[in-house]
Amino acid sequence: MGGNAWTHTGPYQRDLEVAFRQAQEDELARDNYGFERRSVEELWQDREWQEYIFTGGTGTVLDFPAMIEAAEPHDGPFLRPLTDDEVREWAPDGRPTYEKWDTALDSEHLDFPGRAQGNCTVLYRDGRPAQIGYWGVTAD
Repeated sequence: MGGNAWTHTGPYQRDLEVAFRQAQEDELARDNYGFERRSVEELWQDREWQEYIFTGGTGTVLDFPAMIEAAEPHDGPFLRPLTDDEVREWAPDGRPTYEKWDTALDSEHLDFPGRAQGNCTVLYRDGRPAQIGYWGVTAD
C-alpha cells in the first residue's frame, strides 16, 4: 500500500516549530482519533498511537513527532520546512501565497514528500506572512 497525500494550513508564527506544535494541538482538539485526554507528547510515547500512525495515520500534522531543520536530510516520520531555495523553485519572489502553493502542489511544480514525511512553508497575503502551509504523505 502507498501513503495518502494531504494538505493543511495553520496560523502563522515566526517560530515554525511553535506554529507546528500549535497546529498539532489544534488538530488534536478537533479530533483525538480515539486517544482521549492525551497531549501530543503523550501520544508519541504510546505504542498504540505509533502503530496507528504507521499503519494509516491521521493525514494531518499529528503524523509527525518532531520538526527537523530545513537543511537536514528528509528521512523518517518528520516535518521539514522548505529551504529558501526550494521555495524559490516554484515561487520566484520567495513569498508564496496560498494560491501559488496550492497551484504548485496541483501542477506538481512542488512535490509531495515520501511516505511518512511532511513539509511546511510560510504563506503570504499582501506581502506579509499570513499562515503556514503543511503537506505530507501518510505512512501507509
